[in-house]
Amino acid sequence: MTQIPPARFAPSDVVERALDAAYVQAREVREGRNAQVYPALAEADPELFGLSLVATDGRVWDRGDAEAGFAFMSVAKPFTFALVAAHLGAGRARDELGVAATGAAFNAVEPVLAGDGRTNPMVNAGAIAACSRLPGASGGEKLTHLLDGLSAFAGRRLAVNEELYENVMATNVRNRELTEALTAKGQLVGDPEDALVLYTMQSCLWVNAHDLAVMGATLANGGVNPVTGVRVIGAELIRPVLAVMITAGLYELSGEWLYDVALPAKTGLGGGIVTVAPGLAGIGGFSPPIDAGANTVRGVRATAQVAADLGLGLFG
Repeated sequence: MTQIPPARFAPSDVVERALDAAYVQAREVREGRNAQVYPALAEADPELFGLSLVATDGRVWDRGDAEAGFAFMSVAKPFTFALVAAHLGAGRARDELGVAATGAAFNAVEPVLAGDGRTNPMVNAGAIAACSRLPGASGGEKLTHLLDGLSAFAGRRLAVNEELYENVMATNVRNRELTEALTAKGQLVGDPEDALVLYTMQSCLWVNAHDLAVMGATLANGGVNPVTGVRVIGAELIRPVLAVMITAGLYELSGEWLYDVALPAKTGLGGGIVTVAPGLAGIGGFSPPIDAGANTVRGVRATAQVAADLGLGLFG
């Protein structure tokens, strides 16, 4: 059988022009507002804007504040789900967590209470349930596996911002409510408090746009980090991870994003966005102001433009 050669990403000068154009145009956007749910997010500099692209062949491009640190928040979700799917198997992970869009807000309790408790690992309830299924006999062992796995995706050691963690845990009312609802539905494995702590820990990891691009490129590269050469997850898990990103990666606006951009992506309240062009590249963006759907305004604009200019959409 004739083998189809792997796709090769665009020439460097083409990528340079696309990133420059997207960065310059998105930088001027003044829409959106910092997330207000946690003081640390509300106080972030709204002028920060970083953009990064990492190709599966290892080439790297950074623009603006690509090294500026921010809270991982929900951008962690697809990568934690990948670690859980590696532990359970993709089929079991789907059966236990659910993979359908909820049609509700990312932190809504109603989808948990309305059915059997399963939602989607890209929303808060499903992500808390996923954290409870990380391998390990204790919360500490699960945390070690989580930090090791997410660090392998990023290609460097990630650490929790302790001040942010304490801030979030002190005001974590809705996620505690979700944890209680999941417990009532029998959807958590082990100690519910461990699940909530693990979920909060992953949300409070300090990352940057460059990290997100490397992590996205690892998914684009079949589970192998293209910068370090380390295999993080098996290639058979990529399709399930990208599927849930497409389904609910931008929450209620996921359909709009798929219609316009046609790439798997995940955003977070901290202002981050990671996007995956399978076989080609990962794109990371960061800017604190978010829209009504909790998605970074500049990050979404810049990523969509880069994807269009480089012809990265899955459907054309």
